[in-house]
Amino acid sequence: MRHVIALDVGGTGMKAALIGADGSALHEARRATGRERGADAVVASILEFADELRAYGEKHFGEPAVAVGAAVPGIVDAERGVAVYAANLGWRDLPLRELLSHRLGGVPVALGHDVRTGGLAEGRIGAGRGADRFLFVPLGTGIAGAIGIDGVIEPGAHGCAGEIGHIVVRPGGALCGCGQRGCLERLASASAVTRAWAEASGDPDADAADCARAVAAGEAKAVAVWQEAVDALADGLVTALTLLDPRTLIIGGGLAEAGETLFTPLRAAVEERVTFQKLPDIVPAALGDTAGCLGAGLLAWDLLTSIPSTEVRA
Repeated sequence: MRHVIALDVGGTGMKAALIGADGSALHEARRATGRERGADAVVASILEFADELRAYGEKHFGEPAVAVGAAVPGIVDAERGVAVYAANLGWRDLPLRELLSHRLGGVPVALGHDVRTGGLAEGRIGAGRGADRFLFVPLGTGIAGAIGIDGVIEPGAHGCAGEIGHIVVRPGGALCGCGQRGCLERLASASAVTRAWAEASGDPDADAADCARAVAAGEAKAVAVWQEAVDALADGLVTALTLLDPRTLIIGGGLAEAGETLFTPLRAAVEERVTFQKLPDIVPAALGDTAGCLGAGLLAWDLLTSIPSTEVRA
C-alpha cells in the first residue's frame, strides 16, 4: 500500500503518521523531542523516529514510504529544505531535508513551517474545506498565521507571510520578543491571557483556561481580562481581513478551546469594527493537535505530484 511519512516536530514532542493516498492515517505514533539533551540529540531523535516509521511501513504495508513531509517550528526555508532557526530546539541552518532523505535511502522530502503546514490541513480537510481563501490563526504561546489561497499556503517572498502575531495593535505597549511594542501576541495569545489573569487573580499558577472558566462563571475581573484580549485580537484580525479578504477565518490553538466563551464575543468585536470589509465566517479549527501532522502528509503527497514519475519510486 503506497503511503508517506508525516512528521510534526514540536518543542517538546513529535507526532507522526503514515498517510495513505486517500489521506487516511494508516499508523500514528508520538515521541518526546528530547530537547533537554541538546540540538544534536533532537536531530538524532527525528532521524531515528523516521527510520522506525519507514521500517513499520515496510513490514505492515509491503513497501517503504514513497515520500516524507516534515513540519518544524521556527524559521524555515522550505525551498532549500533548511530549518533556518528554532530557538526552542537550538538549531541553526539545519539541512533537515537532506538529512532525512539520506537516512531513508534517498526518498523525496518536503519541509514546511509548522503553522503553515497545520493551516494547509485545516484549509483542505478541516474547518476551511471548500473555502478558496482562508486565514488560519492559532492562539497558543504566541500567535502566527497561515494564508490559504486555492488550497495552497502562501509563504511570502522570504517565507515569513502570515506573522499576524507581530501586527502592532497597541502602539507603545508591552515589549515583544521581536523588538516591537504592542504586538498582538503580547495581548491575545494564550500565554498573554495567562500572564494577565495570574496578575489580576493574584494566583501565580492561574492560566488562560482558568480565566476562561471564570469568565463563563461571570467573574468580573476575568471578564475584564478576557475582553481586553478579545478586543486586541479583533483589532489584529480586522487588519488582516482588510488586507487579505479571506472567505473563512479559522481560529485554533489553546485559547480556541474555550469555545463560545471566545467565539461569541470575538465575532461581535470583529463585526463592530468592520466598515466596508466583508465579514468572513469565523470558525474554530477542526483538527486539533493533529493538523501539523496531517498537513505534513499533504506536503509529501503534493511533492510527489511535482516530481516526474520517472524520479519517484513505484
